[in-house]
Amino acid sequence: MAATTDHEEEAEQKAPSPPPRRGRIATAVSVFGELLITAGVLLGLFVVYSLWWTNVMADRAADKQGDKVRDHWADNAGPGALDTKDGIGFLHVPAMNKGEVLVEKGTTSKVLNDGVAGYYTDPVKATLPTSGKDGNFSLAAHRDGHGAKFHNIDKISKGDPIVFETKDNWYVYKVFSILPETSKYNVDVIGQVPKESGVKKAGKYITLTTCTPVYTSRYRYVVWGELERVEKVDSERTLPKELR
Repeated sequence: MAATTDHEEEAEQKAPSPPPRRGRIATAVSVFGELLITAGVLLGLFVVYSLWWTNVMADRAADKQGDKVRDHWADNAGPGALDTKDGIGFLHVPAMNKGEVLVEKGTTSKVLNDGVAGYYTDPVKATLPTSGKDGNFSLAAHRDGHGAKFHNIDKISKGDPIVFETKDNWYVYKVFSILPETSKYNVDVIGQVPKESGVKKAGKYITLTTCTPVYTSRYRYVVWGELERVEKVDSERTLPKELR
């Protein structure tokens, strides 16, 4: 066996010893903690985007489209056919404290993400109030993000007014029933005779639907109203008493 030289002995003495196991664990925990902090920051940014920035962008889009609808109404004097391309009117629900909400055709994400309420277009179940026929005028809107127009739907109580404004008329409804939670697959709530609301015969109803609980889409929250009267819009577009 070869003898160990002085240089080899010196190198062995200078070589660092491996860190103790406890030190390696502490290092791993530190790295993991940093990763958690980074993930938390990214998650926080995503929440800000989802709940704040999408509201900002959706409100801008809805305001722009709403102005377009009102300009269109002003440029076309006299009554006319319902314009379903740009938006059919505005929903006013004082209890939700969200101002006027533009109502457009359809309930897809593409429609609702622009900060509007959309009406269901099922040819069997859907009925627009302008038709004058019995039926259920059913609407949906986001509860959080993308304008969150129905965020305060839980503030609505029985007896509260819901007003739908078109170019020519104010349709004034009164809330008569509320379903705080039901399956998102329960399509009967928007039926022409929504029996879960307590009614048993056809009438002129309005239904508001949105997700619940807040920040989830697990269930649906439903509010029903019944038409009390129709007021003609005057030249000054004077608000009905429920909105003054």
